[in-house]
Amino acid sequence: MPSLIARTFARLKAEHRPGLVTFTTAGDPDLPRSAEILRALERAGADVLEIGVPFSDPLADGPVIQRAAERALAAGSNLRATLALIRDIRRDIASPIVVFSYANPIMRLGVETFAKQASAAGVDGVLALDLPIEEAGVFRETLAGQGLDTIFLLSPTTTDARIRKAAELGTGFLYGISRLGVTGARDSVAAGADALVRRIRAHTSMPIALGFGISRPEHVAEVGAYADAAVVGSALVSVIAEHGRSPRLIEQVEEYVRWLKSYAHA
Repeated sequence: MPSLIARTFARLKAEHRPGLVTFTTAGDPDLPRSAEILRALERAGADVLEIGVPFSDPLADGPVIQRAAERALAAGSNLRATLALIRDIRRDIASPIVVFSYANPIMRLGVETFAKQASAAGVDGVLALDLPIEEAGVFRETLAGQGLDTIFLLSPTTTDARIRKAAELGTGFLYGISRLGVTGARDSVAAGADALVRRIRAHTSMPIALGFGISRPEHVAEVGAYADAAVVGSALVSVIAEHGRSPRLIEQVEEYVRWLKSYAHA
């Protein structure tokens, strides 16, 4: 049977609309409200929930997500806490859940232990951000043994050979990053984003989600014209940072995601 991620992208294709993938950091601003944020994302219509494991050295992330990781670590979050959080909210979430982590926390826990615990918690897919594709074979096999999709990150500088390897090993979807550098919201989608998607599509029919810099509903619509989903991370994390001390935090998150979705059906 196809995975929940594969079924979700097949449904989006049948509905002729782009998907919205949301990124939040587990434990930001704290673990109880992080759980409520994830439930709010589901209510607001996020198609895939990408949950980041806070890490002390998030080298691919800009200041917004760096600060989110710091807040989450200070609140007691880590990989084990992230999996416990997912286990606790899974019954309320129908959308696929993807764990987004640097390789170090997973390797420290042990790939086999991680795969078993992630599967038991209700995780659907895993993206190990800095795991080289050339070294991912055993990782992918271990995750597949627990019914988990392995998702790979592709950038404008990824060679065609590595795109082919990612397409060969990856399952669920491929995650294209539209620009070089660290994460962060931008005023416009990167000029070469559609060209990257075309390059990836030349090697695979797997769904493609595009992220890095997307912050507005018109960005979601623009990306949806050539990719299967748009990923919104830093802009959403900024909403959480801005309203983290407010009793309206959950309401603000839900409103923001509904706003992002307002162009998704165009």
